[in-house]
Amino acid sequence: MPVKYIPYYPNTVEGQAILDNITRTQRVLRYRENDKVYDRIKRGMPYYEVEIIETVGKPSENLVIRGECISACAYLKEQGIKVDLVYIDPPFASGADYAKKVYLRRNPKLAEKVAAAEQQMDIEELKAFEEKMYGDIWQKEDYLNWMYENLLAIKSIMSETASIYVHLDTKIGHYVKILLDEIFGEDKFINEIIWHYEDKFATGGKRLDKNHDTIFLYSNDEDYIFNPIIIPKDETTKRALRKKVDGKTVEVRDENGNKIIVEYSEKKADDVWDLGRTISKNDLRDYATQKPEPLLERIITASSNEYRDEEKTEKMIVADFFGGSGVAAMVANRLGRNFIHVDIGINSIQTVRDTLIASKAEFQVLEIKDGVSLFRNPQQTMDKLATIIPGLQRNVSGISNFWFGVVTEAKLGTVPVYVPNLLNTQEKVLDIPTINTIINQELQNLEVNAKKVIVYYIDIDDQKAVEKFIKENNATEIEVELKDLKNLLHEIVIEDIVEFNTTKTKEGYETEITKFISDRLIQKINEFNQKGNLQSLTKGKKFEPISISEEGLELIELISLDCENSEGQWHSSTEVKIDKLGYVIKDGTKTKEFWDGKITSDKKPKRIKIRNISGDEMIKVVE
Repeated sequence: MPVKYIPYYPNTVEGQAILDNITRTQRVLRYRENDKVYDRIKRGMPYYEVEIIETVGKPSENLVIRGECISACAYLKEQGIKVDLVYIDPPFASGADYAKKVYLRRNPKLAEKVAAAEQQMDIEELKAFEEKMYGDIWQKEDYLNWMYENLLAIKSIMSETASIYVHLDTKIGHYVKILLDEIFGEDKFINEIIWHYEDKFATGGKRLDKNHDTIFLYSNDEDYIFNPIIIPKDETTKRALRKKVDGKTVEVRDENGNKIIVEYSEKKADDVWDLGRTISKNDLRDYATQKPEPLLERIITASSNEYRDEEKTEKMIVADFFGGSGVAAMVANRLGRNFIHVDIGINSIQTVRDTLIASKAEFQVLEIKDGVSLFRNPQQTMDKLATIIPGLQRNVSGISNFWFGVVTEAKLGTVPVYVPNLLNTQEKVLDIPTINTIINQELQNLEVNAKKVIVYYIDIDDQKAVEKFIKENNATEIEVELKDLKNLLHEIVIEDIVEFNTTKTKEGYETEITKFISDRLIQKINEFNQKGNLQSLTKGKKFEPISISEEGLELIELISLDCENSEGQWHSSTEVKIDKLGYVIKDGTKTKEFWDGKITSDKKPKRIKIRNISGDEMIKVVE
């Protein structure tokens, strides 16, 4: 349950209508169930407990937050934090699934032999499998309602001089622009920026190639920050020098009355940005939606300054609420701004954390305890649920898509099961409108003879009120059983197993990892091998299965030691990250050394943290 609810931005834009009373928007966008959206907005943004996971360097205003956009905005508003520039690259309602390639590392037992032979494994030779990061699969109406709530929440924590860049594509952008007009005001629309990139393979077919994204720029107030973007010209040009006199542009002349001719090698950028989208190998972070740094550098330079005040006591804050690979945070830090990075996926948090550590940034890692971050990301949690609900069957005849599936009980027969879609924040809280839909619509439409249904929930608005509503309004004889989904997930999460030894040396302490077992990863690799073997039989393609050594150290990505605390907030005294090629990144610094299965520290470690190659982390106390 939320600790409390924080009001959204209290006032609509003067002269602008919003969703429930504008026929234009209802007709064009065909919004459904806007009453639910407004119930939530009236209730406010849910403010949950927030846990500080780690502090890197000195405490600062730089934040890396795992949680949803709305919950993060509730936290920022409660803390009185205002942001000066927002860049968001949200899902595009594209219908695409985004996957992360998971690479096995080298076996440290073989590292010395590999180095002695002066061999370097080519990237194509690396053993890898894919895991889904998130699914960008939305009904258009659901997506727009979700975006509406997020944009209102973001507006509520923007400073008066702040601007927002909303990065979208050609399929959904024009719909979202209508929302932006309503939330910020049509008069606050500044630019439609076309990010044009030529470095993309031609696709052919009976259409022009799509080589651009759309970025909408809005201000929060008329007095917004804007610094002209100066870029090199393709060719130096000459023209007469001009200036403004009494509001008119006139040519500047010398003392003899001759025009003053000036060479120009630079110009002001317009609203079409020709910036490549190719990212160098050194900057790639194995993140499907990563954007190039020059794009964010242009945005941050144009619409923010390093300091808010002339005395230079308070830095401006750049925020990205769908942070992904963390490019906005990285560039903001490099340009001397403070940053706030928010994302629901643990892989995003780990990616930006590791990259910021390499940049010697100071920041805090926070986690919003809202029950959504149950697994690495909501999509993987949904996939996991399909396998862990005992006896669950999917796609059963007579059961609509509203239900996640059915289970069969000996005395009750077929029992439909409802599970909230974790990709859709609107379903996260089980409230009376949702229960009303279940008992007065879905129970009535069941084509199977059911005596009971199970309704799982992540959060519940008021359990006593919901149970009372069911009792007083359920006109059927079907029992409605409520179950907390978090309990189910927590019961089945199997932690990885690690064996290690810590010994005293002349220089300090040495910790050697002797064995690592991850049942979940081994299961994933077995599935990958079975699929590959099947394809090799049916399609005649050669397939080399992935094999794991007895030690299993190829499954480790990062080892961190905490020499300060045996509980509570994590303090990384020293850490080793192993990149895809098996090279060691020691405390953020890249090396050309192969990992030997060990990590050293000046002081005796009190805890050890192991992150596997998929992003699951475990912490063990050192005895």
